[in-house]
Amino acid sequence: MRFAGHMAAALGEARAAAARGEVPVGAVVVSPGGAVVARAGNRTRELADPSAHAEMLALRAACAALRSERLPGHALYVTLEPCAMCAGAIAAARIARLIYGAADPKSGGVAHGARVFTHPQAHHSPEVIDGVGEAEAERLLKTFFAARR
Repeated sequence: MRFAGHMAAALGEARAAAARGEVPVGAVVVSPGGAVVARAGNRTRELADPSAHAEMLALRAACAALRSERLPGHALYVTLEPCAMCAGAIAAARIARLIYGAADPKSGGVAHGARVFTHPQAHHSPEVIDGVGEAEAERLLKTFFAARR
């Protein structure tokens, strides 16, 4: 599969998040040349920060590394469909391509819920590719939440 390598890195970040007691979501920002610029997993509990989603942390780290508020030409790999907050940040960062694993009918903001990129107010809409690494991403989430019930 064309995008499997970088999604494997995002899944690794999701597993690390689960090991920290965080919801297992991971994200990786990749340069136009294919190099990993930043990676992160959820840290909302650790940082006591509701905005510390994997996508937000990876975008912040990539922007800091490149000293730019925008990431044109870059791709973002994330294990779960981004929420509306993260989708807004993805648009603001001008991410060229969003690749995600599992759909999130409850809290997603791309294919479900707010559908941020389809709004006239969206200043930018990336190319979206879904379902990459979906089975593994879903398994991580189901295992994580089953252990907490």
